[in-house]
Amino acid sequence: MKEREFNKLSHTIYECMYHVVFCPKYRKKILQDDIAEYIKQQIYILCRQKDLVEVLELNVQVDHVHLIVSIPPKYSVSAFMGFLKGKIALRLF
Repeated sequence: MKEREFNKLSHTIYECMYHVVFCPKYRKKILQDDIAEYIKQQIYILCRQKDLVEVLELNVQVDHVHLIVSIPPKYSVSAFMGFLKGKIALRLF
């Protein structure tokens, strides 16, 4: 039987994976070609800035982004996504 690997913090053992879908305002179809590549690069760069955050899967569609990410319990999902979407918006526009 395959043994699972859990992540550890000082007082917790965890395995928190989230499937997050987010889209541009009014679901405009702007995530194409160069912009899609830029978004992918920025997501990987921004996730490396936070401790123990790991991108497991990333798929950029024309009008939305699918992201499967492992976030430690010390960050709330909403705070992390606020950070991610805010930084991407500032760098993109």
